[in-house]
Amino acid sequence: MSAPGGKRLLVVVRHSPYSSSLARASLDVALAAAAFDQPVSLLFVGDGVLQLQSGQDCDALGVKNLGRLLASLPLYDIEQVFVDAEAAQHYRLDLAAAPLPTRALDRDAMAELIRTHDHLLGF
Repeated sequence: MSAPGGKRLLVVVRHSPYSSSLARASLDVALAAAAFDQPVSLLFVGDGVLQLQSGQDCDALGVKNLGRLLASLPLYDIEQVFVDAEAAQHYRLDLAAAPLPTRALDRDAMAELIRTHDHLLGF
């Protein structure tokens, strides 16, 4: 299924926010693709849902707050943000307090989401 602006890209984020550089790299790839007018969606699964936790204090770690970067995604027309509902429940994540609007999906809905995209990048 192709979108009018190009092939649809789904970036799957599996890593917690500050455990490695992969969390930041996933967002950088999404922003780069969107800057070239590619339709981009994000799917946070497993530990990756922790990136959506509000009130992250990363000053002590000496790294930039990913929550601010996430909040800027709609400026790049990245508005399709999905979350593994089971993982969000496991971590007791309040999606209403996430840095940007998200939609929780069950396993079947995530499988369908993956099928509707032309390209898949996992981080």
